[in-house]
Amino acid sequence: MPAMPTVPLLVEEGAEEEGALLTRERHAAEVPWTTTVWNDPVNLMSYVAWVFRRHFGMDAAAAERAMLQVHHDGRAVVAQGNRELMERHAEAMHEYGLQATVERAPA
Repeated sequence: MPAMPTVPLLVEEGAEEEGALLTRERHAAEVPWTTTVWNDPVNLMSYVAWVFRRHFGMDAAAAERAMLQVHHDGRAVVAQGNRELMERHAEAMHEYGLQATVERAPA
């Protein structure tokens, strides 16, 4: 089983070393995840932007930027949050006919 990421915590006031850091294990709900949409040769760019507006509530400019990132870079992170929500977003993207994956967010 992989080691849990650690989160720095400030030591309470009155501790011997001011500004010292402690670490603790993160609870699974605290580990951020992302939903990534991947480029494909099938869907029109206008359709991808429409999906981002409809599903994620992006405004036209944000949806256009995300769609262009998918088109030019081959992928775009469209959401970040807890794993369960990101899996629901990825499933919704599949229902729209888009390729999407769930990945652990970079630390």
